[in-house]
Amino acid sequence: MSYQLIALDLDGTLLNEKKQISDRNKSAILKAREQGKQVVIATGRPLAGIRHMLEELEMTSENDFVIAFNGALVQNVKTGEAILKSHVTHEDYAELYRLSLVLDVHIQALTESYVTTPVYNPYTEIEASLNGIKLDVCPVHEVPKFETLIKVMMVDAPEKLDRVLHQLPDWVKEKYTIVRSAPIFLEFLHPSVNKGVGVAAVADLKKINRENVICVGDADNDMAMVTYAGLGVAMGNAIEALKDAANHITDTNERDGVAQVIENYMIA
Repeated sequence: MSYQLIALDLDGTLLNEKKQISDRNKSAILKAREQGKQVVIATGRPLAGIRHMLEELEMTSENDFVIAFNGALVQNVKTGEAILKSHVTHEDYAELYRLSLVLDVHIQALTESYVTTPVYNPYTEIEASLNGIKLDVCPVHEVPKFETLIKVMMVDAPEKLDRVLHQLPDWVKEKYTIVRSAPIFLEFLHPSVNKGVGVAAVADLKKINRENVICVGDADNDMAMVTYAGLGVAMGNAIEALKDAANHITDTNERDGVAQVIENYMIA
């Protein structure tokens, strides 16, 4: 099989535990690109939060795309033009905020450029710091209506979010795409959104069949793209459900699992 496109999750996949791209992973990606392969980052982060990594990988041309916000926004890296964009409403944020009060967890919402929360908390601080974006503390009903909200997140200690997952009402599960992107992050997105849809949008634009696509991830929010791909790959450190769904299991993010996939399946 000739694989033409590879979509890579960041945290727990391409990045090691120090949040760095290893020399071997970088070398494999650069070689794949030299051979005409399309390499796409698919992440829960905003474009602003990963631009420095894209520059490190030399993925900043008009031919480069990024799948941000877990598929809610697919953008041309150079121009910023969106080829796919979905969002939640301010009313969605308000109703999820009311639910968060009942469930006793913190909540936040992300625009394309900053994160807002009604009550300062260390989890939203982590989000802002991780992505290099502004943190705005603002009552939910005072968030400007002109701001587009890409996603809403319940953020708290892992054990609290474990409990919340079992307590979410059915109407919430039916209304939103819900993904656990990290132990402290539970995301609520437009129901049409997931990383698989984002990868498909780039593949369609590039006229690449899904059989010629590889997707690599480690977490719940990678499930849709791993099951979409012709070759779905779970990291050695992935959650068990993703390993069960994948066609192949590579090594861990600490042992250059991404590079091993590229070397074995994409480059000569």
